Amino acid sequence: MLRTISIGSCVSVQGIFVKDLADGRIAVKVDDTVFAGRPVLRPN
Repeated sequence: MLRTISIGSCVSVQGIFVKDLADGRIAVKVDDTVFAGRPVLRPN
């Protein structure tokens, strides 16, 4: 499943969901790199 995360104040990354982290962040994989950040919430 594709997920979008926010890294810092103005950088977003979209990749394949890897796992939930204990501090509320999630990890996503783009090619061979795993990024961790705050999930971007879906609009209602």
